[in-house]
Amino acid sequence: MNFLRMLKERYPDRLMVLVLDNARIHHAKMVKEFLREEGQCFHFIYLPPYSPQLNPIERLWKWLKDTVIANVFHKDRNDIIQAITRFVNYIHERPEEVLQRLGCAG
Repeated sequence: MNFLRMLKERYPDRLMVLVLDNARIHHAKMVKEFLREEGQCFHFIYLPPYSPQLNPIERLWKWLKDTVIANVFHKDRNDIIQAITRFVNYIHERPEEVLQRLGCAG
């Protein structure tokens, strides 16, 4: 709810279209109540159920898992955190590669 409130405060005179997956939280009672009370500036478009191919973040999660987790032994939690940090730094340094890999650029 905080995210929606922040958007509403930042863009009070705009209609905002949000594309969402069908996660339960996106259909929660609190979301419906917020939209009923304060959500005139929002329009939600829900992706079809079970369609990770339409959601670029799913490709990023897969890339992270394939790079950091799959077939890798981490000795402790700190080792996992360091591996994730290296991955995040890598993608921050290569935005064009990230967009291409996620299918968001030509």
